[in-house]
Order: sequence, then C-alpha cells, then structure tokens
Amino acid sequence: QVQLVESGGGSVQAGGSLRLSCAASGYTYSSNCMAWFRQAPEKEREGVAVIDSNGLTGYADLVKGRFTVSKDNAKNTLYLQMNNLKSEDTAMYFCALRGGPCVVTLIRSFYPDWGQGTQVTVSS
Repeated sequence: QVQLVESGGGSVQAGGSLRLSCAASGYTYSSNCMAWFRQAPEKEREGVAVIDSNGLTGYADLVKGRFTVSKDNAKNTLYLQMNNLKSEDTAMYFCALRGGPCVVTLIRSFYPDWGQGTQVTVSS
C-alpha cells in the first residue's frame, strides 16, 4: 500500500518562500514519476511540477523560475522549493506517484496514488 505524506505548508507573505516535502512509503518501484499538484477553492486540481527517477523535471508555466522540484531517492522523499510566492499560489498542495516506467507529465489522471495534502496560504 503506497503512502504519501505531505508536510511543510503554512502561511507566508507574498515574496516569501516555503519548502514542501512528501514522504513516500510502501512501494518497491525502481522507476517512477512523482509530482506536485495544487487545488485552490472552487478550482480544478492543477499540475505544478513533476520529476522522474532519472531527475528529468517538468513545470507548469505559472511556476517556472520560482518553484524547484527535487527528490532524495535514499529517503524516498519528494520536495518542492517555492520562492517568490504570490497570492495566487494559495492552495492545497498534493503529491502524487506513478510507479514503473513513466513519462514526465502533469496530467492528473496519470497518477493513481495521492497524499492528503498540505495547505499553503500566501498573503499579499
């Protein structure tokens, strides 16, 4: 049973930074894709960033240059460094996993396993 547990959310002023973490357990995939998604109130869940087992990354246009996704394979932990945060970044942030050979994508339906989310609130 795959478990994904996010942490690191909180409240920050615009222009500030936060680092999210997602601890993964319960899987044995030697290759996988892990991604961050976010969902603001009354909006669809949208992809933010993705990384595969080889370190190949992809980002949504809205966060390019501000957010950096990384992964510590030894700790099975996914990270999202968020800099220069804006009020429109306010959302619940979720991590997602797809095991096995995969392609770097931010299509929500591609990912079968999800965490419970961590809230990020950016005040202007």
